[in-house]
Parts: sequence; C-alpha cells; structure tokens
Amino acid sequence: MHDIFTEAARLIAEGRRGALATIIGVTGSTPGKESAKLLVRDDGSTVGTVGGGCTENDIWRLAMEVLATERAVRTSFRLTAATAAETGLLCGGEFEVYIEPIGNPSVTIFGAGHIAQRLVPILATLEYRTTVIDDRESFAHAERFPLASEVCVRNFENCLEGVSTGPNSCLIVVTRGHQHDETVLAQAVATQAGYVGLIGSRGKIGAIYKNLEKRGVPRARLEEVHAPIGLPLGSKSPEEIAVAIAAELIAHRRGRRLDRVDDSVTPQIQTAASPPTRDA
Repeated sequence: MHDIFTEAARLIAEGRRGALATIIGVTGSTPGKESAKLLVRDDGSTVGTVGGGCTENDIWRLAMEVLATERAVRTSFRLTAATAAETGLLCGGEFEVYIEPIGNPSVTIFGAGHIAQRLVPILATLEYRTTVIDDRESFAHAERFPLASEVCVRNFENCLEGVSTGPNSCLIVVTRGHQHDETVLAQAVATQAGYVGLIGSRGKIGAIYKNLEKRGVPRARLEEVHAPIGLPLGSKSPEEIAVAIAAELIAHRRGRRLDRVDDSVTPQIQTAASPPTRDA
C-alpha cells in the first residue's frame, strides 16, 4: 500500500492523473479484502490489486471512465457461484468499491507577461498545477505569481528541459515576441502534451507554421495546436483573453473540441500580444 501512495504522490507532482480504487466493504468470501487498493495511471498501467480475476478487469475499465469524466464512482460486485466457476475463484461474496480521480492537469505557461499574470489566478481557482517560465528575472518571480505552483527563469531555447509532459499536460505559448513563440512552439509540438496553445493573429501563426514545417515538423501535429489560443469570445483585454484561454482549457479537459466559428478574437489577441516592446 505504501507503493501505491508513493506512486500516487509522484503522479500528482508530475502533473499527471490517475484513479484510485478502494474496496470499502466486504460480505462473504471475496478475492479482495477490505481496504485493498488499485491505482490506475492515466496511461492505463496499474499499481496494486483488488483481488485479480474478472472483477479487477471490470474495476480497471471503471477507473478509466473515472479518469475520462473526473467523477467518482461507488459500486458493488456480487460473486455468484457461476462467476466463481467461470473464474476459478473459490468465493461467492459481495464487495463494494469506491473509485476516485486523483491529480489535476498541469499547465505550463511560457511568457510571464500580462496575460500570464491574469491567467494564473483563474487556473488556481480551477485547481490546475501551474508553472510559469520566462527568460527575464524581473518578470519570472514568485512575488508576481503568488498562486503559481512554480516560477522558473529559463532561456526559451531550452525551456522544456526537465519539464514532464504527457496527455494531461497543457502548454501555453504567450511570450513577448514572435521569435520566442516559434522557439517555444518547436519544442512544445515535439512533446506528448495533450494541449498546446499559441497566441497571435492567423498571419503570425501561419508564418510560424511555415517555418516549422521547413524544419521538419509534421503539418498534422501543427494542426493539433490551439491557435489562436482561447475560445473565440471577442476578447479585448488581457483579463478577457485569460478567461478565453481558461474556457478552452476546461473544454479540453472535458473532452470538448469546440469549432472556431468566430474569428473576431484574432485582431484583439494580436493587438494585446504582438508589440515586441510590450509586457506580454
């Protein structure tokens, strides 16, 4: 059981997710005893056991559903004589299992400017684990981002070194200039991050994509990038842009890919983010 809790803590620290199944009640003879636990990681791998057999497979499937919906499940399994005969288990009791989601998606924001400063507090209320990275010490510090999980000063050329990414990771590119955006995006699309977002006008984004394709980045991967970042709400101010980004992260977390039917957000985002001399 110590291994399960250690692994659960590691998943959370890395910004990954899992589902923890615990037997909370037993009647009669069952393969799993009360308090037995099974941790199912976000990649489907497991630690621990709740008794094995076909019921453990059923619990694994439920755990994957819990991961997808982020809703806890409480259910019972009855092991009849017929089930025991099919599985070879000498048991015929009933047990109750509780499966709960653990961990929250991690968000790494590249660029410690005005948009990041407005976005971090919103993400904190949503219980995202947030890291802010910038190459300027005067911007990337804890006093500016008191609600961030971590704030790092790092060159954009190697900004993803040491950053754990996976299907539940979100990478947000909102640096102070096009060149930095391209440098970061080239690294971001090479990861397994489930969400990559890029700020800017469609013209800027198209130019960056063209450059990255020349460098060998597959067009299919670029098309997975959320760009312009954020839902098209007609956002104008940094605060509104932050809300639009947070809304898109929620949609991504809940498995919703919303069509971009309104391009009116593009010029506003470009106006707020493009001047290279402005605090981005």
